[in-house]
Amino acid sequence: MRRRTLFIAAAPLALAACGFELRRAPAFAFNTIFIGASPNSSLANELKRAITSGGAVELIADTRQLERVQVILDVLAEQREKVVVGLNASGQVREFQLRIRMRFKLRTPGGKELIPDTEILQQRDISFNEAAVLSKEAEENLLYRDMQTDIVQQLLRRLAAVKTI
Repeated sequence: MRRRTLFIAAAPLALAACGFELRRAPAFAFNTIFIGASPNSSLANELKRAITSGGAVELIADTRQLERVQVILDVLAEQREKVVVGLNASGQVREFQLRIRMRFKLRTPGGKELIPDTEILQQRDISFNEAAVLSKEAEENLLYRDMQTDIVQQLLRRLAAVKTI
């Protein structure tokens, strides 16, 4: 009984000593940012929400206020692809590969590059069945949304890694 009590008391101490810590919101080296992207880009809109959700960074959306901006994130390209990767014996599609590519760079208003031209790629495989076209279309949209969220999280980590402006 005494060993059991000792073991139960020691378990939280062991977890605390291993370095386990919940992930926090990223800390950025800048306070203001301008995101140069298409206004109807769902990826850019999710990125804008994610950056401003912590409250530490102000998003400058008006180009007339660029003198207040510390960094500019240029979204150079955003592309969705759907590639056939599998066919059956009669030549019908059985599997697709979905991809989202995003190219970006981070710079100061003075032109100093903080992150050079970089591409982030996410891809997922999806099976296809002619009998379930509507459900596969919904699954495809869900996978694209999931890849978009992954890209935004990767981009936030890269922005947080910038230490000097």
